[in-house]
Amino acid sequence: MSSDPWGRVDETGTVYVRTAEGEKVVGSWQAGSPEEALAYFERKYEGLVVEIGLLEKRVRTTDLSAKDATAAIEHIRQQVDEHHAVGDLAALGARLDKLVETVESRREERKAQKAKQADEARAAKEALVAEAEELAKSEQWRSAGERLRALVDTWKGLPRLDRKSDDELWHRFSHARSAFSKRRKAHFAALDSQREEARKIKERLAAEAESLAGSTDWGTTAARYRELMAEWKAAGRAQREHEDELWNRFRGAQDVFFAARGEVFAERDAEQTENLKLKEELAAEAEKLVPVTDLKAARAAFRSLNERWEAIGHVPRDARSKVEGRMHAVERAIQEAEEAEWRRTNPEARARAEGLTGQLQDAVEKLRKQIDAARAAGNDAKADKLSKELEGRQALLDQALKGLQEFGG
Repeated sequence: MSSDPWGRVDETGTVYVRTAEGEKVVGSWQAGSPEEALAYFERKYEGLVVEIGLLEKRVRTTDLSAKDATAAIEHIRQQVDEHHAVGDLAALGARLDKLVETVESRREERKAQKAKQADEARAAKEALVAEAEELAKSEQWRSAGERLRALVDTWKGLPRLDRKSDDELWHRFSHARSAFSKRRKAHFAALDSQREEARKIKERLAAEAESLAGSTDWGTTAARYRELMAEWKAAGRAQREHEDELWNRFRGAQDVFFAARGEVFAERDAEQTENLKLKEELAAEAEKLVPVTDLKAARAAFRSLNERWEAIGHVPRDARSKVEGRMHAVERAIQEAEEAEWRRTNPEARARAEGLTGQLQDAVEKLRKQIDAARAAGNDAKADKLSKELEGRQALLDQALKGLQEFGG
């Protein structure tokens, strides 16, 4: 019979292993010595030790799932429980029990981690949904559209939640995207309609501008071109492929008209500048007639100058009032000389002036006597009132006397 601390072989070749519950039959050995039998079953024990060590390492250093780890533990435990090895089976059982605890701990850690990841994923998806719903209201069509596409990519990179929660959030997210797309589609459909309407308006404006390009009615046509430009700006933009073409037609027609007008105006300006020189010379000649000493000669000379003036033609607008004002000043001086002559030689006017002067002199003399009487009576208030009236009558008298002097007496 052969034995060691953990097992023995009896005389029949039966191999036993020692356990806390007593000896357990490991198997029988008929071929070879008892020592060989013990060595064989001790090697089986060492094999279990190696297998448990490898499993411990896998659990510790790899992402072996709890399910697979538990299955591997149960497989080894079955071999230990069947007592087909000689060694400290209780120690192996203890290591397996500890490994079970480790796996369970890992399971709980992963469960907690998974729950945390789920919470983070839920929060992330809720944030994506909230942003998508806000973007759905935006009218920044390009930037909002690009952002929504980026949100989809972000969503795809997040873990799935439970089916109900994930479906509800995705429904909201998808609805926001659809709402934005619908609004954007409607916006651009309306924009296309507006641009088509703008194209029709600008076609009409370009055609009218082209029809006016050869006009020589400078003022009326230039005013109409300004109106057409205001209508062009108010029409809005046409489609890009039409806008530039229509603008080139419209602007080109204006350029033809204004270039022609510019040439005509340049010639006219040169002519009017020369006319201004001639009229300035005539104005200077007319100004030599003032002061008027010989009314008849001045009148004849001015009539001749004025006929030459009328024959000259237009001058530049900004110089017109000044040069015409010089001629008008000479004309007024001659008219005033004529009026003075008429008053001086008109007997009826002289008689009226003398009569008015006499009346005023009588009124002044009467007021002075009334004032003196009021002062003598001590009625200063009446005297003051009459004095003010006297001042007015005296002023009229002075003016009448001056007018009378114009008649030569």
